[in-house]
Amino acid sequence: MTSVTSTALLAVEIGWQWLTAIKVGAVLAVIPVGALLYVYFYLFKAVSHMQSRLGPMEAGPHGTLQPVVELVKFLQKEDIFPERADRIVFALAPFVVMMSTFMLYLVIPAGPRLIAEDLDTGVFFALAVSSLSVIGILMAGWASANKYSITGGLRAAGQLIAYELPMVLAVIGVVMQAGTMSLQGIVRAQADYEVSVFGLFDITGIPFLLPQFLGFVIFLIAAQAELTQTPFDMPVAESELVTGYMTEYTGVRFLLFFMAEFASAFAFAALSSTLFLGGWYVPGVEGTMADIVGPIVMVAKTMLVGFVIFWVRFTYPRLREDQLQGFAWKVLIPLSLVNILLTGVFKVAF
Repeated sequence: MTSVTSTALLAVEIGWQWLTAIKVGAVLAVIPVGALLYVYFYLFKAVSHMQSRLGPMEAGPHGTLQPVVELVKFLQKEDIFPERADRIVFALAPFVVMMSTFMLYLVIPAGPRLIAEDLDTGVFFALAVSSLSVIGILMAGWASANKYSITGGLRAAGQLIAYELPMVLAVIGVVMQAGTMSLQGIVRAQADYEVSVFGLFDITGIPFLLPQFLGFVIFLIAAQAELTQTPFDMPVAESELVTGYMTEYTGVRFLLFFMAEFASAFAFAALSSTLFLGGWYVPGVEGTMADIVGPIVMVAKTMLVGFVIFWVRFTYPRLREDQLQGFAWKVLIPLSLVNILLTGVFKVAF
């Protein structure tokens, strides 16, 4: 009753308009912050050190201001429209891709109460809006009036459709395990999940990474393809298509595509941390302390998953288009169906 009264008073004092504005502002702030974290720590530094080089070092201490320099550079560039382009569709395409990324952040919880919208169908919403980016990519490819761009757009559409299926099927195992589609509910289900050790004692708070390890691997592979990261970067293969659907883009619009790519990588890493690694939950930490510690733990797990994503990106060679499609339809989808079957059997048996 006290909680309901406090919520009602908060709604009266702030108003839903201001509350919505605060949530939108917070999500809009997280998008560039997440993208900058990944660009600096992984694209500029981690990969550089793995390849025995330093990376950017001139702007700020140890190159910490290099992302800001890159931002200023893109803002200064001329915004060019190709002569034969469909100007309206061409201009709107990067914003459609960015909108997909924005909506993905709305349902990812960073703490017990730190979430923009705690939907009962949060998993369904996240997977649905993550697919909307393909519309913006197709818009960019078609409106550019460039054969490389349209080829890249069509490749991206085929790839995203193929790898969306194993991603959804991998998440079904988690939903079956948790018994809910709410992302907050899935975090709490992992907090209550118990594993018996030889029948002697039980361990509580085991993340779904243990029973859903196959689903976790499938999800990460599918996310790598959704992000068009190597070895699944055929839509932007520079040796064949220049930069694919982004070939004709310059200045701020190219920056939006670039930012959406890394912000989406951060979002997918956060989503996988929520589904398989326990999200913000820390054993033994409850109440106000969880509100403080939870976001820190969530960012740490997201950075860890991000390291895996970029490690794979700079380790494996690019697949051919037939290999890319065959891997999705012949390997990942059958494995994800096996994962669902095993989850159902163990759910009933144990």
